[in-house]
This record gives sequence, C-alpha cells and structure tokens, in this order.
Amino acid sequence: MTSAEDILAELRSLRAADLPTHGGRTLAYVYDSGLAGVDELAASAHALASSANGLDPTAFPSLLRMENDLVAAAADLLGGSAQTVGSVTSGGTESCMLSVLAARDARPEITSPNVVLPATVHAAFHKAAHFFGVRPISVPVDPATFRADPAAMAAAIDESTVLVVASAPSYAHGVVDPIPEIAAAAAARGVRMHVDACIGGWVLPYFAKLGADVPPFDFGVEGVTSVSVDLHKYAYCPKGVSVLLHASAELRRSQYFASADWPGYTMLNTTLQSTRSGGPLAAGWAVLKHIGEDGYLKLASDTRDAVREIRVGIEAIDGLRILGDPDSTLLAMTSTGDFDLFTVADEMRERGWYTQPQFAHQSSPMNLHLTITAANRGNEKEFLADLTASVDVARAAGPVVVDPEVAAFVAALNPGELTGEQFAGLLAAAGMGGDTGLPTRMAEINALLAEAPAPLRERLLLEFLGALYTR
Repeated sequence: MTSAEDILAELRSLRAADLPTHGGRTLAYVYDSGLAGVDELAASAHALASSANGLDPTAFPSLLRMENDLVAAAADLLGGSAQTVGSVTSGGTESCMLSVLAARDARPEITSPNVVLPATVHAAFHKAAHFFGVRPISVPVDPATFRADPAAMAAAIDESTVLVVASAPSYAHGVVDPIPEIAAAAAARGVRMHVDACIGGWVLPYFAKLGADVPPFDFGVEGVTSVSVDLHKYAYCPKGVSVLLHASAELRRSQYFASADWPGYTMLNTTLQSTRSGGPLAAGWAVLKHIGEDGYLKLASDTRDAVREIRVGIEAIDGLRILGDPDSTLLAMTSTGDFDLFTVADEMRERGWYTQPQFAHQSSPMNLHLTITAANRGNEKEFLADLTASVDVARAAGPVVVDPEVAAFVAALNPGELTGEQFAGLLAAAGMGGDTGLPTRMAEINALLAEAPAPLRERLLLEFLGALYTR
C-alpha cells in the first residue's frame, strides 16, 4: 500500500506542470478571488459533504437546504420573483444544455425544433443542439460591436423555434447582447428566452451597484424566462457549481426526468446527472456565505479597476486594439497586422502569463482573450510591461509562416475521411509526433490550425484530444 504522504507528493509533482490557478496569471479557465482562506474553507466544506448523494434529497436534506439557498441567492441577485425556481448543476455547459432540453420537451408537438442563437453564443448551445436533436439557427451579429442583432434574431424565429438565446456577456468579446429587444421578439412569438449569464451573472449586478451602466439582462427584463449563472466563476466558488434559474416552476417542469418503468427505485432527476456528490454544492454554499454581499462588492470593485487599467494599457500599446466595447470582465485584443499574436501568446507564456488564442470567425479577427478577475488587481503594470515586451519580440520575429507543403497537405484533408495515418503525418509535420510530449510553444501549430476551415479544425483537434487520452 502506498502511503498517503507519497501519493500527495506525487500529486504535487504532477500539478507543478499545470498553469497556475492563483495570482491572476492565467487569464482563462480559472477565477481567483485572491482572498486568503477561501480555498481552505471550500475544501473543508467539500470534504464534509462529498460522500452525500444529491440523487435523493429526502435522504440527504442538508443538500436540499444548501441547493435552495444557492438558488435563492442567485434569484435575488438576478431580479427573480417569489415564483423563480432553479437547480444547481455541474457547470455552465450543463445549465445551458438543460435550458435547451426544457424548451424542447415543453413543446412535444414540434417535430423539428430549432433554437435561435447569435453567432457569438457559447458553444455549449451547439453541444445541446447536437445532443438533443435541435437545429441551431446561428444569426450573424453586428460586425463592429459583436452584439446580437435584434431584428435579425426576430426574423429567424419561426413556428418551430422553441428557444431564443442571448449572452450577458458573450465569452469571445465580453459584450452584453441587447436582451430587452430580443426578449420582446421572443415573447411576441410565444417562445422561451434564455439569457446565458454564466460568466457575467455574478459580477454585472455588482458592477451596477458600483454605479456602472450595465445593460439590462436579467429577470427584470420582460420576456426572459430563464437565466444561467456559474458560481465557480465570479462567485469564486470551486469548480462544479452553476445555477439554472427559471421564472416559474411550470417552466422548469420539462427539465426534470422520471422513470418508473423498471424494477428498481423510481429515478427522479433534476439535472442531467443522477448521482451527484454533495461536495461542490457544499463548497459553493460555504464560499457564498463567507464572502457575503460586502465581500462580493469589494471583489467586483477590484475587478472593475483591473479591467479598466488593463484595457487602457492595451490600447496604449502600438499595434494592439480591443475588439468591441466590452461591458464586463472579458477583453479580446487583436493586432494591426504587423506582428503575430500567436507569438505574443507564446512570449507571454514564457513570462508566466496565459492568454487564450481565439481564431478568426466571421467579422472577428484572430485575437487573444483575457478573463480578468479580482486577483489581477495590483499586477496590472507587470502584465502590461510583459505584454509590451512580448509584442516587441513578436514584431522583431516577423510573421509565422506555415510551410507551403504542410499547408497544401492540410488543404487536401477531408474532415469526414481523415485517417489515423494522415493525422499522424500532420502531427509529425508539426513536430508533435512520437514521444515529444506537449509543445511548449504553439505559434506555428496555431498558425497551421488557422489555415484549416472550422470543420477540419474540429476534427484535427478531436484527433489530437484522442491521442492525448491514451495509456
């Protein structure tokens, strides 16, 4: 038997290769409050409830109480009424998927349902459409502001539409869609309206309390029937805690699943999961109670100040500009074209920062995404100095050029017919074959991926993912 000390030592060694989750240096994937003691509290609460099973609230009433508390807190923050109900899920994707599922199953008479989405909506909705057999209707957004076009969204609604979706804010550009106009169009057609506030729902209301001009987006907007908000984002809870709110129990009913047609217990599910550990729920409940209203207001203030300073600093760097006019905590920066942003991302990684590359899509050019949190307050100058140095290196290095033979090889690939041998050849051409492991610099690989149409890029990255998950 291996000792606990040895196992934990091995785990610490493995974690040493990961991106840092504290200190504000990873500007995607993680959310850091910077508050001392929050992680320890969450871990202790998680341990206390991890063995409890959310499958049956009558067997574990503590989980029922904590879930109702989280739903109530989210509803109060997001303009809910006494009729607002909700469910705690494993994350934003599950919340978004359930909103689509509930809308589809509430309209069984529609044989070929569709969901109307702005082109900037989170990919979770395309995943939901794929899983649940709902046709996604993707509507182009304003090419300059990247906000959804209300008139175009309204025109896309038809007799088979079961749900209309908008973002508060969109992930790629951090802008809030014009929710009132879109919700009004959905309501006029008797269609449900979901607001994906997974990333903004716990910070935008506090921005408003600080005096910011936040566009209306929650249940205070007539026609909004559901809202999703992730507590493991700007509520700074551990991963695995999101809330899906519905304006009424009637709207939530079609989200639930029951099965009595077997010899075991009657299965009742409020979410996509059956067995659910109580750990994430308890951790989220503990963090919310600990930070409290004043704490979240202070965190929002710090975050807003960090966003302002970083945005102003980026706009002062020759060759960089911010896409759109972000409303929240997310920034997308692009270049004027005289240097390669993929190289900038690599250089920032060398300096201890992670910025997330986003490929060009419709009117949105290739850019680097920044998720800014309270932990970034105080390190803005260091970030901007390193960003300036990275741009200088990228400008001196010149453009990343894809080998013409490799580009031709990629262009000839058919995503529906891609073979293992072709993929292995592409990996080798990219310097990733054999036992070379994960690359430390990604500019050349990202430049190659940028050459590929979206369907081929999807297939290539799925093949790469499959190659990673092997023994």
